[in-house]
Amino acid sequence: MAAVDLRAVSKTYDGRQLAVREVSLSVPDGELAVFVGPSGCGKSTLLRMVAGLESISQGEIAIGGVRVNDLPARERDIAMVFQDYALYPHKSVRENMAFGLRLRRTPEAEIRRRVGEAAELLQIGPLLDRKPAALSGGQRQRVAIGRAIVRQPKVFLFDEPLSNLDAQLRTDMRAEIKRLHQRLGATIIYVTHDQVEAMTLASRIAVLNAGQLQQYDTPARLYRQPHNLFVAGFMGSPPMNRLTANLTPQSIEWGGGASCQRPTGWAAPWPEQIPLVLGVRPEHVMVGPAANDALAGQAPVVLVEPLGAETLLTLQVGQQTLVCRASSELSVAMGDTLTFSVHPRHVHAFNPDTGASW
Repeated sequence: MAAVDLRAVSKTYDGRQLAVREVSLSVPDGELAVFVGPSGCGKSTLLRMVAGLESISQGEIAIGGVRVNDLPARERDIAMVFQDYALYPHKSVRENMAFGLRLRRTPEAEIRRRVGEAAELLQIGPLLDRKPAALSGGQRQRVAIGRAIVRQPKVFLFDEPLSNLDAQLRTDMRAEIKRLHQRLGATIIYVTHDQVEAMTLASRIAVLNAGQLQQYDTPARLYRQPHNLFVAGFMGSPPMNRLTANLTPQSIEWGGGASCQRPTGWAAPWPEQIPLVLGVRPEHVMVGPAANDALAGQAPVVLVEPLGAETLLTLQVGQQTLVCRASSELSVAMGDTLTFSVHPRHVHAFNPDTGASW
């Protein structure tokens, strides 16, 4: 396996359309890094540049310490798993998995060994003589992954491999890929638009938007310490609450005449008496009597969303809304007025002009 380093990598189409702008990051040997972001953010373009399927307009990519900008895809020692599986319909599972090895003129005994080991690892041994048309979506994806494994490449690249599967199968396959990474100790770069998939799989996550890297960090730090409003809103489901507010010595004013009591002696670590955007995760908004050291207020309920074990409540705070997670045992109806509170340590502040975290 090998580390992957991107240094100020950019991609421009027709000399005008900038798809990726000066992205720099390192994927250490053996880690699983996820590129995540909305459609059109440049994540797949970035992956294809690593693979050698897209040219690099600017910057440098190194695999295992070797600059690969000018190397064709076949010489980069990578294996790629695509969204649409890319299996040969007229070949059996065994032949699909062995095809790349035969092109490299690998000895037949070695091909049989590698295919057998990969089939056992992915639990597709009984399927080796079937054609792709006789397989389910999840089985086809296992075959595509097996075809990559037998190559024994330096780096595995996954381009939204689960997007064609139903919700339950996606969950199952995420677990399979996680276990596979732990067993192989492989260097993997994985592209998805699904932030839950990213949080579940990644050692590190690169959040991209409009071709720019917003933050590259561990899942825990991305969730707890977002660098800007985009990351705060993109990572998490439901996303972080973001409310415009002014801090005064006694309160937080939300606009529309609503305010939240400020704990005595609490010194905010941000500028005061100027507009801020305050961020709070839904799970950190408590419903019920407030502790003395909490930010506390009252607001009517405008939406109730039962989810089984918990219920999402949307509160109307002035002219803005605040989503909180509550126990499903709490009896609440739309129109009820609730006391809510947040401990100051769970409050994030952002610059409303730049979006950057204070």
